[in-house]
Amino acid sequence: MLLLALDTATPAVTVALLATDGHGERVLAQSTVHDPRRHGELLAPGIEAVLREAGATRTDLTDVVAGTGPGPFTGLRVGLVTARVLATTLGLRLHGVGTLDALAFHALQQAPRALAGGFVVATDARRKEVYWARYAGQGDATTTPRVQRVDGPNVSRPADVPVDGLPVVGRGAQLYPEALLGRADAAPTGPLDPSAAALAAFTAQLLAAGATLDDTAPQYLRRPDVTESAGRKSVLG
Repeated sequence: MLLLALDTATPAVTVALLATDGHGERVLAQSTVHDPRRHGELLAPGIEAVLREAGATRTDLTDVVAGTGPGPFTGLRVGLVTARVLATTLGLRLHGVGTLDALAFHALQQAPRALAGGFVVATDARRKEVYWARYAGQGDATTTPRVQRVDGPNVSRPADVPVDGLPVVGRGAQLYPEALLGRADAAPTGPLDPSAAALAAFTAQLLAAGATLDDTAPQYLRRPDVTESAGRKSVLG
């Protein structure tokens, strides 16, 4: 399997290429650029960069996975539409995985002991809100992360997230440390933003376990910022 992974649900436009064969799983290349307003401009060059670094072409791909959010309307749509177009034109297997779940997987890779008792993942939802989900810990802190979401995904004001003293992962905790971490000078645990390399590894784990990942519906959780006008105004008054 040669899996292209991409996520545009946050300001991190992230792409990775993962190969699975008789030697196990290997991330061949990855690229991440942070820009909240240029998802459409940055994603295609990111895909070309990881393919070039890995010495592969689009016709070598067998699978593509996209992070399904939650995330803002425009950015999230860029990644999902790109994944669907690639799957259709190249005949690839198409998968969708929640962005918060992939971020939770990455956090468990980095800090399994710190998160062994459970944790919250929070990303920036703009409008002074966060997207968040709560996860059970893995008490034995094994080297193979097991993601178990117990609440969410949701969108809320930071003060309304039921953290209950648990560690918080993600950019949301960096933006609102006092509400989510209890102190203005506190720092989140683990990664701040999604990683396509972690998304690819998580997807490979789920597929190996027999999971079906064919749901690529975007998780917007709320209406887009821009809406069509309810009516037209006369220019004559």
